[in-house]
Amino acid sequence: MSGASVFQKLRAAACRFISAREANVAVIFALSAIPIISFVGAAIDLTRANAARTSMQAALDSTALMLSKDLSSGTINSTQISSKASSYFGALYNNRDAQNVAVEAHYTPPSGSTPAIIKLDGSGFIVTDFMQIAGFPHMDFNTSSTTTWGNVRMRVALVLDVTGSMADDGKMTALKPAAKSLIDQLSPLATTNGDIYVSIVPFSKDINMGPSYKDASWIDWTYWEANNGTNVCTNRNAWGNCTNYVWTPASHDTWTGCFTDRTQNYDTLNTAPTSSDTRFPADQYSYCDNSGAKIATVMPLSYDWTALKAKIDTLVPTGNTNQGIGLAWGWMTLTQSDPFNAPAKDPNFVYKDALVILSDGLNTQNRWYNNASQIDARQRILCDNAKQAGLTIYTVQVNTGGDPTSAVLQYCASNASSFYLITSASQTASVFNQIGNQLSKLRISR
Repeated sequence: MSGASVFQKLRAAACRFISAREANVAVIFALSAIPIISFVGAAIDLTRANAARTSMQAALDSTALMLSKDLSSGTINSTQISSKASSYFGALYNNRDAQNVAVEAHYTPPSGSTPAIIKLDGSGFIVTDFMQIAGFPHMDFNTSSTTTWGNVRMRVALVLDVTGSMADDGKMTALKPAAKSLIDQLSPLATTNGDIYVSIVPFSKDINMGPSYKDASWIDWTYWEANNGTNVCTNRNAWGNCTNYVWTPASHDTWTGCFTDRTQNYDTLNTAPTSSDTRFPADQYSYCDNSGAKIATVMPLSYDWTALKAKIDTLVPTGNTNQGIGLAWGWMTLTQSDPFNAPAKDPNFVYKDALVILSDGLNTQNRWYNNASQIDARQRILCDNAKQAGLTIYTVQVNTGGDPTSAVLQYCASNASSFYLITSASQTASVFNQIGNQLSKLRISR
């Protein structure tokens, strides 16, 4: 029932009471009718005004968030904020009682560690049904919404499967432009250098850092030296037969640059390499040399967008699947310890770390196992530790061959909506775009 209808019924009732002659009813009602009607009417008008204000608040909040996303991603510039605010708000606000609605947008650009700010002020009024009796023909209302961003910085590790099966069904062909497009999507979110960092971590059974690191203090050579060298005869008998052999490890100069899984249980942790147990074991995996197709080397965090995309172009499919080592090294690229020593984090900013892993198959081999269920079990522990440390994980399974859906990739994703299943290589670009949109939202702090 409208306020006008209620008013008409109350007025009719008042007239009937006023015309009554029994006892003192007419006199009493005459004295009390005006304040009673005023109080009831004020409550009704106030409820209408509050409803108009509440719906305005919701529309302003949504508008402010959409504006901040558009501005931070480069979709609009600062001169378009006011017109875009009116457009978004007009589409969202539809309260019929509100009159003379106005929205003003105020933008403060970021400066140093001071975030960017968009403040929206909305105002309007409703025409009163009852309060006009008391001399108030309308009730004004106003509200505002503020969104800030720019004090949130982001670091993203792209962990990309380069195993041999990625050569099939156009998977690698689709991955390269999709990954480069994601970098193009992230780079405009940075208002200054260092706002956004990205690392590239190609993986198969091993990780390739390249042989230039052979003198690094964080390498454990025990595993490598036990498998690379020769038996040297140290004693021969009178007939010239060797009676004693001594294993002599090969020179580290012959190492091809690969690393295998860390010693358990450090294979599931993000621990600085400080002892033989925690260092990274060198390996002589055949797909790390320069004799043919090899695993591309890891690229640490960078905001050199051109160099990052050039690294993606070097990806070549080869080797077996070990998602755990990719996840472990991707996580390591985000930390401020060896082997990557990520840039220090400015205490004036909030930081959000994320990891995106794409893999096309089930786990087949790591240092410890040739059994997928055992490898998956270690990987689950690793993902638990990473998420507990605050890492946001997006997982993508490229399943063009009818394999079972990867339970471990589903488990490792930060939530159900962070796991993506691709059944055709052509879907890769769309999925990476969706992840880019999620990362954009993660970058904006409300």
